Amino acid sequence: LLCPKCYLMAIQWFPGHMASARKQAAKTMAYVDVVVEVLDARIPVASCNPMIDELRRHRQRPSLKLLNKTDLADPAATAAWLAYYRAQPGVAAMALSCTKASDVARIAGIAQKLAPHRDDAAKPLRLMIMGIPNVGKSTLMNTMVKRRVANVGDQPAVTKSEQRIDISPRLTIYDTPGMLWPKIEYPSDGLMLAASHAVGTNAVIEEEVAAFLAEILLARYPDALAQRYKLDVTGMDGIGMVEAIALKRACRKKGGELDLEKASLVLLTDYRSGTLGRISLETPDTRAAMIAATKAAASTGEVDTANEDPEID
Repeated sequence: LLCPKCYLMAIQWFPGHMASARKQAAKTMAYVDVVVEVLDARIPVASCNPMIDELRRHRQRPSLKLLNKTDLADPAATAAWLAYYRAQPGVAAMALSCTKASDVARIAGIAQKLAPHRDDAAKPLRLMIMGIPNVGKSTLMNTMVKRRVANVGDQPAVTKSEQRIDISPRLTIYDTPGMLWPKIEYPSDGLMLAASHAVGTNAVIEEEVAAFLAEILLARYPDALAQRYKLDVTGMDGIGMVEAIALKRACRKKGGELDLEKASLVLLTDYRSGTLGRISLETPDTRAAMIAATKAAASTGEVDTANEDPEID
């Protein structure tokens, strides 16, 4: 079955077009006023590309963090993350659903406060929309422009080229392809990204991602699992949870062996769709604890946080 430590593996996914997108983004950022970064509200820091922060700091550009998919995230965790980001200099933050026009309509006004000198037709506000794959950037673009200007799909990295759109004489936006970064520092970040469907399926093994996800859910949302799958989850670990789902849902291969891949997809789909309820995989407190634990383990040689070269496809 599954190895008890399988969910400690590092996930990397940095296709060639992302490297090209980074170079183009660095050039474009010289001409924009505010960097609007779309994050997944369920994993705000895990879905925050450090390359984007590096580029904007180099150009001294303010940032508006959009916590998208807030309807899927734990409201208490989202409130904590908004406070976390708003405490940072040059950063504003808002929670929204990119499918809601009323939410999206607030973006320009909040961004304007970060660049008060760009406030008329002679000096239109220029926004650069950035984020990781499959986080909702294309949906945001289409909602902002009120027509289909970006392809939307349920697979990561649908958008592969940058485009400029003049929404009005006072507002211009630049849409950029979803970008991950070459080396993900913490293995748990890669697994949270995979669980939230932000990396290509060729870079992950569903059973490992599902076992990792189940560990978090058992620790923080055990009732959601118990109610959804009609199980007593007392004393279970992540691997046991996947196996229990396989038994409960009759996920079997020919010959009767448990089909853990199918059971894993059941759990992952239920999480991604919100069927399990409003769930956040990290909070400011749990992230601080994870970093401290990882560094402590690395200092004793128990965990190797160094990642291999990224897989390019």
